[in-house]
Amino acid sequence: MGFYHSVLRPLLFMLPAESAHDLGMSVLRRGWVKAREFHHSILEQEFFGVKFPNPLGLAAGFDKHALAVNHWHLLGFGSVEIGTVTWHPQPGNPKPRLFRIPSHQGLINRFGFNNEGARVIASRLAAARPQLPVGVNLGKSKVTELDAAAKDYQDSYRLLHRSGAYFVVNVSSPNTPGLRSLQEKGPLLDILAALREVDGTKPMFVKVAPDLEMDALDDVLDVAREAKLTGIIATNTTLSREMLPANVRFRDEVGGLSGMPVREKANMTLRHLAQNIEKGTVLIGVGGIFDAQDLYDKVALGAHLCQIYTGWVYGGPQFVPNVLEEFVGMLERDGVRSLADLRGVKL
Repeated sequence: MGFYHSVLRPLLFMLPAESAHDLGMSVLRRGWVKAREFHHSILEQEFFGVKFPNPLGLAAGFDKHALAVNHWHLLGFGSVEIGTVTWHPQPGNPKPRLFRIPSHQGLINRFGFNNEGARVIASRLAAARPQLPVGVNLGKSKVTELDAAAKDYQDSYRLLHRSGAYFVVNVSSPNTPGLRSLQEKGPLLDILAALREVDGTKPMFVKVAPDLEMDALDDVLDVAREAKLTGIIATNTTLSREMLPANVRFRDEVGGLSGMPVREKANMTLRHLAQNIEKGTVLIGVGGIFDAQDLYDKVALGAHLCQIYTGWVYGGPQFVPNVLEEFVGMLERDGVRSLADLRGVKL
């Protein structure tokens, strides 16, 4: 057991969850934390004209305000997704709004897209010099009515479109009232059309919830084909609590559940998308990655890239290189010569 697991994590977990997160970000944004380096040519890929040094990125929601984009490569990540960014600055939901479930390696959050707004974050990204691909996750402002959502996303994108390697339309967070209704085909096509009026050249993704029924996922696939999306991110957090025992502390807190408990639902969603998506569409797998086997499974289920959040909170600064090194060992054990050879073998 390393220093993080034996000493640092227990100390951090004595703090309220969001206080620990804020303390961590204050250190990370200064570049004071560094993981050991691990690189391997088998991990390198290129999609939509962007080179990724490895398939494991940081999911949106951790670096909400793009404060540490210059330093995430020091932790071994292959990419980072900032945000969620909204047009209007907003404080998010009242605290407490982040809860740990250590017994099941989960988190529940109801942040509500707290961020400094598109103007501030666009300026910050313009001044940044990241050494990794940076994705930008876009959401709807809470004060904006649902029928004006397309313009709200468009206004943010107008300021940010030059600063991201790819963009994500987040219509799947459970913490903004009514947002998930925008996953329906009509509203989603309207949002994507509004963004393309500004800049139709940038890679564009939609992030979906793990709670969608298969017919709703098929509607998203229709949107992906019709709107010529670059890809889909599967998945966001879940509203379900069926995978947690009734007596688990914080089980009934309102918000989205992430981490180990969402892994099965996220993988089922990923599998369905991979089985039915058009060739060439990029899938990013998120939800329940805690070791190299989890990463292996995501790629085998059809993921081109993967992202982590909760697994990194529990795993600590050395998590990414440790997982990647073990993952490469698994590929070599199985005689896999490229990630493309592994992709989809479990479909």
